[in-house]
Amino acid sequence: MASFAVLFLLSYVAASVNFAILLLRAIGKGDPRDSYSGNAGTTNVYRQAGPLWAALVLLLDLGRGAALAALAAHLLLPEGVPWIGLGLVAGNRFPCFHGFRGGKGVAGFMGFALVIAPLATGLAALLWVAVYGIVRIPFVASFFMILALAIGIITVYNQSNTAVAGAVAAATLIFYNHKRNVMNLIAARKGRT
Repeated sequence: MASFAVLFLLSYVAASVNFAILLLRAIGKGDPRDSYSGNAGTTNVYRQAGPLWAALVLLLDLGRGAALAALAAHLLLPEGVPWIGLGLVAGNRFPCFHGFRGGKGVAGFMGFALVIAPLATGLAALLWVAVYGIVRIPFVASFFMILALAIGIITVYNQSNTAVAGAVAAATLIFYNHKRNVMNLIAARKGRT
């Protein structure tokens, strides 16, 4: 139990280091939370600094998620592993180093799932591309991807209700993190009618 608590806290603290915020400040672009969507994530880095910087942030977020998943899979019983993904998402969303205002946790969760369910992660990435190609709204494509990632993790850990609950909790937090995007989309659609 002690190792679970330590690893959960470690995942939260590690995810509280927001690469989008640090990188954009380092290259003189300011705080990503002050422009465009106000999100400290890959899409907003793309908008503000271009594809190369966005790719770097994405790779850093994926790598951190993958490292935490590998550590969890090595140190914890199976029922605890998906809960470390929740710590990762919570740290990204409510980072203690950035005023508890961060990103949405999508890329980190994808990196986390990559270690646990690599095939599902590949399919989820293709699903994101397909949905984005149709709707042209990144967060809507992310919803489909996160659902596929959660299903992949649940498939791996389906023998444990505790593990399934952890995967569902992490995905639910990511969906909740997009609440403002959903409200803005609804308002925009109503404005057109």
